[in-house]
Amino acid sequence: MTTKTLAWHETLELHELIAAQSVGLVKIKKSMKKISDPQLRQLYSVSAKALEQNLRELLPFLPKAPAFQREDERADLYFDAGDLLVLAKTTVRNYAIAITETATPELRRVLVKQINAAIKLHEQVFYFMYQRGLYPAYNLVDLLKGDAMHAQKAISMR
Repeated sequence: MTTKTLAWHETLELHELIAAQSVGLVKIKKSMKKISDPQLRQLYSVSAKALEQNLRELLPFLPKAPAFQREDERADLYFDAGDLLVLAKTTVRNYAIAITETATPELRRVLVKQINAAIKLHEQVFYFMYQRGLYPAYNLVDLLKGDAMHAQKAISMR
């Protein structure tokens, strides 16, 4: 079965994958310059190539999204804030999993306190990005155009 457009739910998952991997690729490329251990540097290089390949394979699906192209000069601010947003989101998910595995009441109380702090951080970073137009959460067209632009910038970065 060949479709002309993606479903809304898969479009949103595609957005999450492209956004997170673009931010990760920029972070790896920036960090690689500081790594002196040859073996670790090679692992970073392999990771960067894998993320580039992932993005190249995912980007052709964006034009099939229910709505879609955008130019933006604020890519560095997007990547820096996006890195923090991905960390906050991942932290919330990790705490949620840890809480479901916790049997000790004292530990559970600490984890619940910390997940609430992580949720608050996520909210603050999200609104920082949203208010500056870096994360147009309510405009799928702009969101996907930004994903494409940021992924291309991450791939072309040296």
